[in-house]
Amino acid sequence: MLRPVTDSSASSPQGPATAPRFRRVLLKVSGEALMGARTNGIDLETASHISGQVADAVAAGVQVCLVIGGGNIFRGLSGAAKGMDRTAADYMGMLATVMNALAMQSSLERIGVQTRVQSAIPMTTVCEPYIRRRAMRHMEKGRVVIFAAGTGNPYFTTDTAAALRAAEMGCDALFKGTQVDGVYSADPKTHPDAERYDQLEYLDVLSRDLRVMDASAVSLMRENAIPIVVFDIHQPGGLVDVLHGRGVCTIIGKVRSESAASE
Repeated sequence: MLRPVTDSSASSPQGPATAPRFRRVLLKVSGEALMGARTNGIDLETASHISGQVADAVAAGVQVCLVIGGGNIFRGLSGAAKGMDRTAADYMGMLATVMNALAMQSSLERIGVQTRVQSAIPMTTVCEPYIRRRAMRHMEKGRVVIFAAGTGNPYFTTDTAAALRAAEMGCDALFKGTQVDGVYSADPKTHPDAERYDQLEYLDVLSRDLRVMDASAVSLMRENAIPIVVFDIHQPGGLVDVLHGRGVCTIIGKVRSESAASE
């Protein structure tokens, strides 16, 4: 696995010239994050905002791969709850993630970021099939890789797919872009007095049922010692700020020791 940058300026809050703390990250974004103020579908302005954040991260020298959910188009669990066959519903959800991946690819390439979409369900006329070594080579060349269609199997969420790909790609961290700036003791939208955590252990998330990601995803990150960084994807410059150790976020697991950060 690639190691976090050890430059002494990595944790400094001063200026954009500081080195990022990570060399390779996976960014997980929910499908709902692409809706903006809409009730479904893709808001192109919101997609453009997220693309700009990814472009800034690439410009800072960070290798980036993405997993995007499909809940803005179709959610398998919701379909199953309404009587649809769960396997069929999950496959429909996977196809929704391909649509989101293609939209994000278009948005990124419009601003000059070379991007490849790889799908766990082969559809070669639309995108590349998922091939681990090819994906890693793309990132080494500075391209963004978007992983679509989840794991390619029903009954697995895109959170689990993100954790799996982060481990396979040897990522230094899994960044989860959400609607809030970290993990809270309760929903801050309905509980104004909710406490935001700066740091959590993996077992804290599981035992307190904090629902940052599903349990299998958190467990996979724990087994591979990959930290999960939860931040507000809609905050302008939020991704780059957190990559440089400046932004507001919650870190689950350990990035590096406090002594190393202060050296």
